[in-house]
Amino acid sequence: MKIRPLGIEGAWEVTPQQHGDPRGLFLEWYRFDRLAEVVGHPLDLAQANMSVSAAGVVRGIHFADVPPGQAKYVTCPRGAVVDVIVDIRVGSPTFGRWEAVRLDDVDRRAVYIAEGLGHGFCALTDDATLTYLCSTTYNPAAEHTVHPLDPTLGIEWPAAAPTLSARDDAAPSLDAARAAGTLPSYDTCREYTETLRQE
Repeated sequence: MKIRPLGIEGAWEVTPQQHGDPRGLFLEWYRFDRLAEVVGHPLDLAQANMSVSAAGVVRGIHFADVPPGQAKYVTCPRGAVVDVIVDIRVGSPTFGRWEAVRLDDVDRRAVYIAEGLGHGFCALTDDATLTYLCSTTYNPAAEHTVHPLDPTLGIEWPAAAPTLSARDDAAPSLDAARAAGTLPSYDTCREYTETLRQE
């Protein structure tokens, strides 16, 4: 398993080693100890989610209040998506920046997304299936969105006409979310991460 940091603090790409023979293949798609080595603390598993999307569907950009936020470990066991991590932490040196990683059932990569980062994806195939390991359970009162097509972010979604949920289509722009005070603070996120490292 190879784990490399992305250009946004708190985001990593994980590439598993696949072992194949005529029977099929085997891989370790998640290792808590290997991830904890690079992240600095274990991922506390509180909930596991799965989503299935048609080609052209865009979900996100979603995030949760920090603390406690919601860290995610995301992989795509069927089909393919372009997974997008957005730095929405006010005060971060990479605020407003996004990175994309292809997740699919060929390379079987995963991404780890720390608390306070925004997350979304675009399905490249029908029945694109994502699994999420989450550090906290779903709390609708603490969940927020930023519009995935916000021109300020300029995310290059690989869909000519992205299909959005009603919630995502009504989401505020990054600037509007910042003005409303719903975006997490970079300093608060770092302070919260330090508490996890001390547990």
